[in-house]
Amino acid sequence: MITFLLQFVVTAAAMLALSTQLPGFQVQGWQPALIAALVLGFVNTVLKPVLVLLTFPITFLTLGLWLLVLNAAMLWLTQRLVSGFEITTVPALFIATIVLSIVGMVWKMISKDEPRESRDKKDR
Repeated sequence: MITFLLQFVVTAAAMLALSTQLPGFQVQGWQPALIAALVLGFVNTVLKPVLVLLTFPITFLTLGLWLLVLNAAMLWLTQRLVSGFEITTVPALFIATIVLSIVGMVWKMISKDEPRESRDKKDR
């Protein structure tokens, strides 16, 4: 549970770091960053799977590059829903999408919990 909550904090921190380094990507403090991270997580959980399913032929034809566009669309939707979080240029949107995806992948690798079976064997 703590790992799950820390993922939002890590995403918010990445957004704040991006806002200092990436022109066109602006987050006005921790509160909008945390809210944006929560909204992005919700949008990715609820809306993105439906869109991935509906656009599967495009994803197949583009060898998966369409997923980058879907991720950018989820980030764009998030910035439309959260005040204090704004992306003003398309390049900033795509760069932020790539950076946040990489941060998310690295966080999942770092926080990956070992399977229950291996924990049970260690306890014996």
